[in-house]
Amino acid sequence: MRSIWKGHIRFSMVTIPVRIYGAIETSKTISFNQLHKEDFGRIRYEKRCKKCSEVVTGDEIVKGYEYEPDQYVIIEDEDFNKLKLKSTKIIEIEGFVDATEIHPTLYDTPYYAGPDGPVAAKAYALFREALRRSGKMGIGRVVLRDRESVMMLTPQGPGLLLYRLRYPNEVRQAEEIPDVEGLDADETQLALAQTLVDSMSKSFADLEMQDRYKEALTDVITAKIEGKEIVTAAEEEMPVVDIMTALKASIEKAKAEAEPMKKATGTRRKATGTSKKAPAAKSTRKKKTA
Repeated sequence: MRSIWKGHIRFSMVTIPVRIYGAIETSKTISFNQLHKEDFGRIRYEKRCKKCSEVVTGDEIVKGYEYEPDQYVIIEDEDFNKLKLKSTKIIEIEGFVDATEIHPTLYDTPYYAGPDGPVAAKAYALFREALRRSGKMGIGRVVLRDRESVMMLTPQGPGLLLYRLRYPNEVRQAEEIPDVEGLDADETQLALAQTLVDSMSKSFADLEMQDRYKEALTDVITAKIEGKEIVTAAEEEMPVVDIMTALKASIEKAKAEAEPMKKATGTRRKATGTSKKAPAAKSTRKKKTA
């Protein structure tokens, strides 16, 4: 794993040399190249000046901030170097908060932090365990990719997980969603919906968290390479039903799916002492059929 930042975490008088690593595995994403339809040549993007129409190279490009229409102030690399921010090399912990205080919409990009060498290991482990036992999240700032960001630090397994946080003024409010104000739920329907939620409740670990789109796309690519015909399933049309009928049918379906699991569990528990009851159950079914 390659680090993208090297510096220190500091809280009060304690300083911990660390390295920051990206937590997202980008190589797992399928990417495509854009090709010319006529000869399948790769498409190249050129940076062209809108004023003189000339193609320009990277060393001919500068950064400009438009403060009025078509009026720019040029910011050079040395201007960025003049920014005196401690967070360019130090993540200064400003405080420790409860995770419940941070709204989910503020979470952005995840990173990992690891100790920078054996000397830092002891202080790193101390900070990690202090966070774990307190149940708190450390909040600090760091400059990554030319921008200062607020970071949240929390223990994750043997390491530290860092989340870049969005600033609150960057997030739109739920009240801005069109047509949501003043909506009320029918109490009878709500009771059924709650029953359905309860019947479908399960552990997150039991859910299938696989990229099915990537798997299907890989199958299509493989089939194309091998010259096979690609067969797609017809999309199922869903019948339109009223909400009450849909809720009741969903509850019955959830119960039916959960019932075999309960029966199987009961059979295993009574397997040693119910061998004589099996014929009786069989004969009962025959009588009902007749």
